[in-house]
Amino acid sequence: MQELAPGVFVETGFRRVNVGAILTDDGFVLIDTPPYPEDALRWRRMLELEAALPILAIVNTDFHRDRVLGNCWFDAGVIVGHDETIEHLKNLPSSYVDSAVEALTAGNPLERSAFAGARLCLPSLGFSHRMQLRFGRRPIPLLAMPGPTLGSLWIHLPEHRLVFAGDAVVVDQHPYISSSTTKQWLESLTILRRIRFPVETIVPGRGPLVGKNATEPLSNYLRLARRRVHSLYRAGRPRADTSALVSELIEFFPYQQDDTERVQRRIKSGLDRIYEEFKSGDKSNNAGR
Repeated sequence: MQELAPGVFVETGFRRVNVGAILTDDGFVLIDTPPYPEDALRWRRMLELEAALPILAIVNTDFHRDRVLGNCWFDAGVIVGHDETIEHLKNLPSSYVDSAVEALTAGNPLERSAFAGARLCLPSLGFSHRMQLRFGRRPIPLLAMPGPTLGSLWIHLPEHRLVFAGDAVVVDQHPYISSSTTKQWLESLTILRRIRFPVETIVPGRGPLVGKNATEPLSNYLRLARRRVHSLYRAGRPRADTSALVSELIEFFPYQQDDTERVQRRIKSGLDRIYEEFKSGDKSNNAGR
């Protein structure tokens, strides 16, 4: 665990996700949660060594299973998320938790048994644009910043020139494109890189801490994917043809050879969502005529 500023902590060593914690006068505010029970236990113990105080709140930066499934391992007073995140989670099928656990454990029966009692704990407090949490004397600003989902949010601590950006920023890996929001995502990344946005350290959703310049490869990837899909869409080709673009995009970021199929599926899923983004844009334009 690393202390980035007084009372502001991050852990990048857990599987699948970076997590953070902000220590207030009254207790901790967690930023996302580890999905694996053993990682959640380790995280609680790390925080207990810092202060014998309760978990006051959890902030989920989006609705991805890696960030929300672990909510159930913590006894938090309140869970906070964007309104879009709450709406998405409310509409998930009853089989969601079983499917998420299956994906996380890759069918390993021993590891799966550790998830006994796992359940989906939804955010109970939402917002649409911005919100400021305050516990004791410490304000914690939350900003709605569309990224891989429309309900992505950032925790921005300008006094420390620090932002927790969730999966809106990933480094040296192919991004999850979970919604048809890549245009807004690019706009969010542009805002992040502006000189007047007071940030020096970015805590990404996965991987090492970075500065602003490290977000440019992600923007380049999204721009390339959008250009390729737009050309395909304008040519009248079906969504299934986005498969032809995977071989080009997979070389954009490093990946393990034994992980090729999973990365290919992630890229294809993202390309399909970009296709639907252009399709939806056309429908909106036609409806306005």
